[in-house]
Amino acid sequence: MNTFRNGITRILNGLAGISFLAMVILTCWQVLTRYVLQNPSTWSEELVGYLFAWMSLLGASLVTCERGHMNIPIIVERFSAPVQKLLNCLGEVIAFLFSAVILVFGGVQITTLAMGQMTSSLGVPIGIFYIVLPLCGVLNMIYTVLNIIDILQGRTEEKEAV
Repeated sequence: MNTFRNGITRILNGLAGISFLAMVILTCWQVLTRYVLQNPSTWSEELVGYLFAWMSLLGASLVTCERGHMNIPIIVERFSAPVQKLLNCLGEVIAFLFSAVILVFGGVQITTLAMGQMTSSLGVPIGIFYIVLPLCGVLNMIYTVLNIIDILQGRTEEKEAV
């Protein structure tokens, strides 16, 4: 399981890093075209916005992997070990359900709906950029299941990024 988790995490780190690097390059391009060439690039500004959304959602999946999502440990730590396990599992189940309903189910619906609309500057279907919603939903669901397995096996510490 650890090898599987580490493989997915490495891929996510790479995609998030590539997204960030592309955003930096495209933003520099925007500044160059706007202030030096006096001919602003509209397509790069639009692409940076979509890449930012991708990077944010991929980063949220990485946070889910590390069990770094929102929780209140000061309250959980006041309970006995079995209750702590139960509460930690409950938190993961809530994250799983959120990912399944909002990101996967809602993401598939909005992606399908948006495939008929084109971006203004890039001329590609907007749904292409929305694919990240169900993708990250599935990744979050995988990570929450792996987290529940870890919790039940007594490995409750937060995961370190790979």
